[in-house]
Amino acid sequence: MKTQDKFVGLDVHKDTIVIAVAEAGRDGEVRAFGTISSDLHALERALTKLRADSATLHVAYEAGPNGFVIHRHLQKMGID
Repeated sequence: MKTQDKFVGLDVHKDTIVIAVAEAGRDGEVRAFGTISSDLHALERALTKLRADSATLHVAYEAGPNGFVIHRHLQKMGID
């Protein structure tokens, strides 16, 4: 079974993270996934849901003071 790529955008704020998802391909759907609290456990739960169908996640977020912690956590989760 071929795994699907999903491209995830994180808009990181002090108290919340807004998540958007784009499916692979030119005609892939782009949608808002939702807003979560900015703690790492909430982020991990959301990303686990997004890859429940064995999708490969590619995550991007804007540079900021919270980025280093998020980057290290994504690496531990095996997410690009």
